[in-house]
Amino acid sequence: MNWEGVYHTEALKAPEAGAKVDALVSELGDDAVSASADAETDGAVSGNGFNHVTVLLHETVDMLAAGPGKLIVDCTLGGGGHTEFLLEQGATVWGIDRDPDARRAAALKLARFGSRFKVLAGNFQDVESILAQQGVSQVDGLLADLGVSSHQLDTASRGFSFREDGPLDMRMDTRAAFSARNLVNEAPEEEIADILWQFGEERASRAIARAIVKARSLAPITTTAQLARVVESVLPRKGRQHPGTRTFQALRIAVNGELDALDALLNSSVRLLGKGGRMAVITFHSLEDRRVKQFFDLRSRPEIDRPEWPAPRPNPDYCFRLLSRKPVTAGEEELSTNPRSRSAKLRGVEKII
Repeated sequence: MNWEGVYHTEALKAPEAGAKVDALVSELGDDAVSASADAETDGAVSGNGFNHVTVLLHETVDMLAAGPGKLIVDCTLGGGGHTEFLLEQGATVWGIDRDPDARRAAALKLARFGSRFKVLAGNFQDVESILAQQGVSQVDGLLADLGVSSHQLDTASRGFSFREDGPLDMRMDTRAAFSARNLVNEAPEEEIADILWQFGEERASRAIARAIVKARSLAPITTTAQLARVVESVLPRKGRQHPGTRTFQALRIAVNGELDALDALLNSSVRLLGKGGRMAVITFHSLEDRRVKQFFDLRSRPEIDRPEWPAPRPNPDYCFRLLSRKPVTAGEEELSTNPRSRSAKLRGVEKII
């Protein structure tokens, strides 16, 4: 298999074993795995149905300025928490999700809103084609609440979590052919190390990759518990955060192509939003937040300047107004009731051209 085609490497290679990489990790931001750690420890899920604690609910809905006559696309339908509140404000909401569990649960939960709510199957990276199939090329709002849901983490059979043993899977779309089991058991050692470094910012990426290859040479790694034990053999447990947090995050991002999907969604927003339309994005780690921040910042500057230019020039990508200079984060009340919100950052823009 061509592993370069499975995930986006960005030419960021895992550091050599023993390399001093603390400075780079500090530059990248150490919050890259905090959301996963929070969810593993604190995710609030009940035993029945697709339950997920919605973060920054009021802040997100306010940012989208939802109301009657507005068409909002929730690109990460999940448990339907944001969508439900948007519908209660009178908006029409179409929810996209690649997880069939989420779609089924949302369809039941939100059926009372009738024709103002529609469930669409797919990956949000294809949002333009998904909407085109519905005869729509422009919307009033786009919402994306990124990352893994509490339901996915809590359901052992989905294979996302080291908290409970389950098949090593991690596919958000259970119909997809490529799973974490394929990656862990088939990818070359160097590729695994690069994934762990790039998508998990794991400083022990090479040592963990080496341990994975050694373990799979004895027997296939088929469960989350097996993988967690391999990681713990390299990084003994200490403190609150499980040593496998970064590894599990990295594999999940690679398996689901999450960062490439985010890039595609951001680019689509420029074409899909009409003048006055708004986009709100909630991120949970620095890899996502950095992408969103840079995309929004670049397109919210009327002019751009470079040292070699005699004067600033008009920005050909200018089309947005930032809705907040800094990311919106959870207040004390939400933090006390939903620890998962600790890592959430909300950014938004309004289309002005």
